[in-house]
Amino acid sequence: MGDGQMDVKTKKDLAVDFINAIRTMDPAALNALIVKEAGEDLAQFFLNYSANLISKDPSRVLENTSSLMLMGYLIRTYEEKNGQAAKGLFQSYAYA
Repeated sequence: MGDGQMDVKTKKDLAVDFINAIRTMDPAALNALIVKEAGEDLAQFFLNYSANLISKDPSRVLENTSSLMLMGYLIRTYEEKNGQAAKGLFQSYAYA
């Protein structure tokens, strides 16, 4: 147990930490984080995409919400692989 493995957080642990952090943020601070990290255009794109997806099949809101969260995660990993994200969202939030 002394090999340091206990300190390594899983992707789920990191996601839970991040969700808990933003859930307790002041709405103005959260909005500022969204604008800083995503920008108005991307925020509007996701709003429109989500509204379109949910309006197509309102009975699948839970599945669609889960899919949107996973899509956001995959976009982040795609950005990292393509050198677009110098640091992850949570890291830049933590140092803001």
